[in-house]
Amino acid sequence: MNDSLKQSAMKRLANKDGVIAALAIDQRGAMKKMMTRFQPSTDDKEIEAFKTLVSEELTPYASSILLDPEYGLPASKARDKEAGLLLAYEKTGYDSSVKGRFPDLLDHWSVRRLKEAGADACKFLLYYDVDESVEINDRKKAFVERIASECIAEDLPFYLELLSYDDTIDDPQSKEYAQIKPRKVIEMMKTFSEPQFHVDVLKVEVPVNMNFVKGFGEESIYTKEQAQAYFLEQSSITDIPFIFLSAGVSADLFKETLRFAKEAGSTFNGVLCGRATWAGGVEPFIKNGETAAREWLQSTGRKNIEELNAVLKETATPYTEKN
Repeated sequence: MNDSLKQSAMKRLANKDGVIAALAIDQRGAMKKMMTRFQPSTDDKEIEAFKTLVSEELTPYASSILLDPEYGLPASKARDKEAGLLLAYEKTGYDSSVKGRFPDLLDHWSVRRLKEAGADACKFLLYYDVDESVEINDRKKAFVERIASECIAEDLPFYLELLSYDDTIDDPQSKEYAQIKPRKVIEMMKTFSEPQFHVDVLKVEVPVNMNFVKGFGEESIYTKEQAQAYFLEQSSITDIPFIFLSAGVSADLFKETLRFAKEAGSTFNGVLCGRATWAGGVEPFIKNGETAAREWLQSTGRKNIEELNAVLKETATPYTEKN
């Protein structure tokens, strides 16, 4: 294994301050749903074209971009020359007819092929419930170990995205789920920080639903102090660099969340922010075409990402302080 190759790749994915200020647009099923809100159906070319527009217009302001090999390769070639590239390795979604939300890999891809396509890192998404059966969770652990071995063989950084869930609760944004989310998120991070998984960066949820923190939403189940204690516990549970995902919240709420995390003492190392940055560009793209979408991205999209970068400068810790 060549550590210097891996470290060079890690450096390309971060900004000059060592903070990962990455843009995520690896959505596939979710992207189709967003587009079909404004028209009866969508095709592959439209998805590729929108991702390419986002890459062209916003990667000059991002440290790196996360794309998928299915629709994102044209966009990967359109990114700014200074922006690093993460490529997703998982198939979108999961088979809801089978208990366990098991992951699957893209059929015609391997970590070697991701690297040959220009990836500076492999990203893999895993749904994980710490309260699932030992049999289900052990199978998921073995899956992650296999991907880690591929990444080690190719000297490619491994970004593991973790999404918590509970099989008995349908709505992850519900008050019911918000009450158990902190333990789910923190224990999951603890598990995948163990050495056998060889994770280089954890991409994770914030440990609370901010809409239920006193002062943030109409109804509260956490006081400000309780919520901050969860952010600090999450940060303390791992020595691995970790970054926050935006989970589809508004740009303003995400920025406030990062400030809240910093105030709590969290030493998070950046973000992989998706819809909070570019989602508003889908409607003008579908309704009025490329020029309208480009105008939106050059104005509102750029504003969203530059404001986020300003907040990261105040709040995030360089990933190098953890390596």
